[in-house]
Amino acid sequence: MADKTMKKTWDATSLPDLSGRTAVVTGANSGIGLTAADALARSGAHVVFAVRDLERGRAAAATVTGSTEVRRLDLADLASVREFADAWQGRPLDLLINNAGVMMLPQQRTADGFEMQFGTNHLGHFALTNLLLPYVTDRVVTLSSGAHRWSGARIRFEDLNWTSAYHPNRAYAQSKLANLLFTLELQRRLTESGSPVRALAAHPGYAATNLQSHAGSPVMRAFMRIGNRVFAQDDKAGALPTLYAATQDLPGASYVGPDGLGEMRGAPTLVGRTTAASDAEVARRLWTVSEELTGVSWPLGAMDRVAAER
Repeated sequence: MADKTMKKTWDATSLPDLSGRTAVVTGANSGIGLTAADALARSGAHVVFAVRDLERGRAAAATVTGSTEVRRLDLADLASVREFADAWQGRPLDLLINNAGVMMLPQQRTADGFEMQFGTNHLGHFALTNLLLPYVTDRVVTLSSGAHRWSGARIRFEDLNWTSAYHPNRAYAQSKLANLLFTLELQRRLTESGSPVRALAAHPGYAATNLQSHAGSPVMRAFMRIGNRVFAQDDKAGALPTLYAATQDLPGASYVGPDGLGEMRGAPTLVGRTTAASDAEVARRLWTVSEELTGVSWPLGAMDRVAAER
């Protein structure tokens, strides 16, 4: 006879009722983003699919049970980021989930000339978050990765855009480290300003998604195909840390990942990060540089104005 006292593993059925709440999920047209969007919508939230390709976004949203809408957002183009934020028009936004990302690409540039991984994974989300922050009422969840632990992972302030000696793996690791440092400094600023909004980070472990298929090296793509079949968990399990961070009562700057060996798979739980990802001084410096690169600044005055109007 089963032990009825055993604690149920946390999964998407554990989500609270999210009726009346609005969530923006970047990159919601596939993989973990689509799975998270579906779970949030099924729990009652109105989910905005923020996607680069409207046709693919609409097709993905059509598979979801619940309230959705689709809006165009290209994180590799700051003009698109501003257009998305400008069109928000003051609606309260409960959850901003910075999910979209690119991984280990051949050397490419964004529309604004940034290295594609740093520009998309960090700078695009940095700009989006600050532009939408006056309307956020609950929390910002940013997706990082175990790649922030890779050897050589650091913020290359001397050459953030890899103008020389480009290395796709290290560029990816830099962008994922930047996601954690962004979360750290965002939470510090929110706390200092007296805002109730929380900034959290999550990582999916090793989840089988189409992200790995974009790796620049054929050898790496082949290796990842094997890994996806043998070691990876599916996108439903990979989305659980995101959903946990988005809905559970956790401290600001928390980092959520799988509880299994090496944080590769398992149920969501609070996990640790490297010393480099906990460096408050580097986090502040990265924030300052990110403001300079994007032209988007901390919106304290706008936050106060919108809060007073609520």
